[in-house]
Amino acid sequence: MARRTVKTTMALLLVAGLAAGGYWGWRAWVGDKEEANRYRTAILERGSIVKSISANGTLNPVVLVNVGTQVSGLIAKLYADFNHRVEQGQVLAELDQSLIRAQLDQDEGNLANVRASLKLAQANERRQRALFEQGYVARADLDTSVQALESGRAQVAAAEALVRRDRTNLGYTIIKSPVSGVIVSRSVDVGQTVAANFSAPTLFIIAQNLKVMQIDTTVAEADVGGVKIGQVAKFSVDAYPEHSFQGKVRQIRLNSQIQQNVVTYNVVIDVDNPEEILLPGMTAFVNIVVEERQNALRLPLAALRYHPEAGGRREKAPGKTVYRLVDGLATATAVQLGVADGKFAELTGETLHEGEAVILEETSPRKGEKTQAPSSFRIRAF
Repeated sequence: MARRTVKTTMALLLVAGLAAGGYWGWRAWVGDKEEANRYRTAILERGSIVKSISANGTLNPVVLVNVGTQVSGLIAKLYADFNHRVEQGQVLAELDQSLIRAQLDQDEGNLANVRASLKLAQANERRQRALFEQGYVARADLDTSVQALESGRAQVAAAEALVRRDRTNLGYTIIKSPVSGVIVSRSVDVGQTVAANFSAPTLFIIAQNLKVMQIDTTVAEADVGGVKIGQVAKFSVDAYPEHSFQGKVRQIRLNSQIQQNVVTYNVVIDVDNPEEILLPGMTAFVNIVVEERQNALRLPLAALRYHPEAGGRREKAPGKTVYRLVDGLATATAVQLGVADGKFAELTGETLHEGEAVILEETSPRKGEKTQAPSSFRIRAF
């Protein structure tokens, strides 16, 4: 009987030990799982990283020609309007020619008069020279006739110049297109008077070729050092928010501008526009690709911003660090970085590998830590 009691007691103790061990093992497993669930992590994967410079700019035609007039007058006829395609030499408008034609007629009459006077002066000069050779007139009379002949020739030359000027001005009343292109602006209407006394007024603005355009954008001095000729620039416009366009940097202009105490430089980007869907004046939101990596091991930048408390965690490693979970602890790992964009940085060292997880943030307080009790302050409603 005593032997049976001992066996029963030993069996009970064994069962109790196994139960206690299982319980504490289960508690440890749950604790480790709860500790791991405290963190939000990300798996390291490979992909592309594009470092770019952001800027805003305006789309403009590469060649924009202002068509004006060199003579004043009334707009008599218009042969072109907005968005019309014109060829080089095509007539765009005509000014009223009445006053210029009247001036031309007057100067042509004056030319005929001085030519008649020149003929008389030539006859007098020949006659005086013949009489002088025979000794019938004095040298002074011959000199007077020679002077009258030279004066007549000068008057004819001046009158001919006036006629040429009037004919040229008459030709200027016909406004022709200097280039082939599309009219993007018309500043006059029929019946409007234009005055060209001090400067040539602009009548039309012609874009020579809308299939090739440019973006005039401003880049801050802190970023312009990374911009190089030939770099790819990706941009979008509000008119086509779901469509991405691409161009290339053609020029970095040396003339700087100061806007709100910030020094900026004009960067010109060439853009192909074969369908002519990009219009002059559109605002372009540009990203100039400074550096690009394909198939790079990408580290989320949020992992670099995570810094756990010292208690219960391993010491930080020197330099740039990220944290991994090792045996339930947030463990610092030194990393080497390459190109970075707004979301990811390239991992260039061998401390981390594809498929490993890094900590981004803590999602719940550490086991044993007290959370802040809610305030008992209340506002009484009257």
